[in-house]
Amino acid sequence: MPDMIRNRSSQDADLPRGVTDPLLWRAAYDVAVAHRPDESGRCESLLCDGQVAPCDALTAAHRAMELAGDRHADRAEPETWRTEQRRRAA
Repeated sequence: MPDMIRNRSSQDADLPRGVTDPLLWRAAYDVAVAHRPDESGRCESLLCDGQVAPCDALTAAHRAMELAGDRHADRAEPETWRTEQRRRAA
Protein backbone atom coordinates (compact mmCIF):
# COMPACT_ATOMS: atom_id res chain seq x y z
CA MET A 1 0.00 0.00 0.00
CA PRO A 2 2.76 2.58 0.73
CA ASP A 3 3.94 2.21 -2.88
CA MET A 4 0.66 3.77 -4.01
CA ILE A 5 1.10 6.94 -1.97
CA ARG A 6 2.37 9.87 -4.03
CA ASN A 7 3.77 13.10 -2.71
CA ARG A 8 2.41 16.22 -4.33
CA SER A 9 4.23 19.52 -4.55
CA SER A 10 1.38 21.20 -2.72
CA GLN A 11 1.99 19.07 0.37
CA ASP A 12 5.30 20.86 0.89
CA ALA A 13 4.03 24.32 -0.10
CA ASP A 14 3.00 26.87 2.50
CA LEU A 15 -0.48 28.24 2.02
CA PRO A 16 -0.45 31.96 1.29
CA ARG A 17 -2.21 34.21 3.76
CA GLY A 18 -5.83 34.76 2.84
CA VAL A 19 -6.51 31.31 1.37
CA THR A 20 -10.04 30.33 2.31
CA ASP A 21 -10.20 27.08 0.32
CA PRO A 22 -6.98 25.12 0.95
CA LEU A 23 -8.14 22.07 -1.00
CA LEU A 24 -8.79 24.11 -4.17
CA TRP A 25 -5.53 26.03 -3.75
CA ARG A 26 -3.45 22.86 -3.31
CA ALA A 27 -5.11 21.11 -6.30
CA ALA A 28 -4.51 24.17 -8.49
CA TYR A 29 -0.92 24.44 -7.26
CA ASP A 30 -0.25 20.83 -8.31
CA VAL A 31 -1.69 21.53 -11.77
CA ALA A 32 0.46 24.68 -12.08
CA VAL A 33 3.59 22.73 -11.16
CA ALA A 34 2.78 19.99 -13.69
CA HIS A 35 2.22 22.54 -16.48
CA ARG A 36 5.10 24.94 -15.97
CA PRO A 37 7.02 25.98 -19.09
CA ASP A 38 10.37 24.49 -20.03
CA GLU A 39 13.42 26.45 -21.20
CA SER A 40 11.94 26.90 -24.67
CA GLY A 41 8.69 28.39 -23.31
CA ARG A 42 6.55 25.32 -23.98
CA CYS A 43 4.44 23.38 -21.48
CA GLU A 44 6.30 20.43 -19.92
CA SER A 45 3.17 18.29 -19.55
CA LEU A 46 2.71 15.44 -22.01
CA LEU A 47 -0.99 16.29 -22.05
CA CYS A 48 -0.26 19.63 -23.73
CA ASP A 49 2.05 18.16 -26.38
CA GLY A 50 4.53 21.04 -26.32
CA GLN A 51 1.91 23.79 -26.47
CA VAL A 52 3.26 27.32 -26.05
CA ALA A 53 3.03 28.45 -22.44
CA PRO A 54 0.94 29.40 -20.69
CA CYS A 55 -1.26 26.48 -21.65
CA ASP A 56 -4.96 26.43 -20.80
CA ALA A 57 -4.35 24.22 -17.76
CA LEU A 58 -1.77 26.63 -16.30
CA THR A 59 -4.04 29.61 -16.88
CA ALA A 60 -6.96 27.80 -15.21
CA ALA A 61 -4.74 26.76 -12.29
CA HIS A 62 -3.66 30.35 -11.68
CA ARG A 63 -7.29 31.47 -11.77
CA ALA A 64 -8.30 28.73 -9.32
CA MET A 65 -5.49 29.77 -6.97
CA GLU A 66 -6.87 33.32 -7.03
CA LEU A 67 -10.40 32.08 -6.37
CA ALA A 68 -9.21 29.91 -3.46
CA GLY A 69 -8.51 32.94 -1.33
CA ASP A 70 -8.99 36.57 -0.60
CA ARG A 71 -7.45 38.31 -3.61
CA HIS A 72 -7.11 41.51 -1.61
CA ALA A 73 -4.97 39.88 1.08
CA ASP A 74 -1.31 40.80 1.11
CA ARG A 75 0.32 37.46 0.36
CA ALA A 76 3.32 36.02 -1.39
CA GLU A 77 2.56 34.14 -4.59
CA PRO A 78 3.95 30.62 -5.10
CA GLU A 79 7.28 30.35 -6.88
CA THR A 80 5.72 28.88 -10.06
CA TRP A 81 3.46 31.89 -10.39
CA ARG A 82 6.20 34.47 -9.90
CA THR A 83 8.32 32.70 -12.50
CA GLU A 84 5.48 32.74 -15.03
CA GLN A 85 4.81 36.43 -14.45
CA ARG A 86 8.51 37.21 -14.97
CA ARG A 87 8.49 35.30 -18.26
CA ARG A 88 5.46 37.22 -19.49
CA ALA A 89 7.07 40.54 -18.57
CA ALA A 90 10.30 39.69 -20.40
